[in-house]
Amino acid sequence: MEPYQPIEKKLEITRAILEEFSRHSGLELGIVTKSAMIARDMELLKEISRQNQVTVNFTVTTIDADLARILEPRAPRPDLRLGALRELRAAGIRAGVICAPVLPGITDAPRQLEAVVRAAAEAGASYIYGNPLFLKPCSAAVFLPFLKENFPRLVPEYEARFKDRAFLPAPYRKRISELFASLRVKYGFKQERWTKTPPQSSAGQQQLSLF
Repeated sequence: MEPYQPIEKKLEITRAILEEFSRHSGLELGIVTKSAMIARDMELLKEISRQNQVTVNFTVTTIDADLARILEPRAPRPDLRLGALRELRAAGIRAGVICAPVLPGITDAPRQLEAVVRAAAEAGASYIYGNPLFLKPCSAAVFLPFLKENFPRLVPEYEARFKDRAFLPAPYRKRISELFASLRVKYGFKQERWTKTPPQSSAGQQQLSLF
């Protein structure tokens, strides 16, 4: 679930959770968001990251604002998310982009995906990964009517591709994986190895139980 829903501006539930995390050490925390609101909590994230491993994942599937408005009508524009990513990276917080789901015939053209990787690199992203769409029955029940309304020409193709399966065929998944691998090299993304060793606590400080 998105931790930065619009109501977060008023209720600050996510912020309260982060404040609790800031009292502990040795944790591995991952946040996935489509919202630029996370930049509000940058100082708090910096505090948490001093004694914990923190990763912020921004979901960006296209940098085309008009297309994004169709696909994610209530989410902040892609450029705003990338702007928040840039702020977090400038503050030393590990943050990157997850380009998922990649939608066949909608966002999967090489030039479209390269534009996302290029924008992520320009924003200073620590990494970028992409994963194709998968449709379990519960998701298909929502997605296919959306497709019929907004991309009707693609309905027969999707119905054929996802008939009796939740995942796209292996050759398609391999093509997307290889494309992202080549684009990461082109735009200077390094292969990361995330250490499992927690940051050292200050001298004399003892890690407390979270609960």
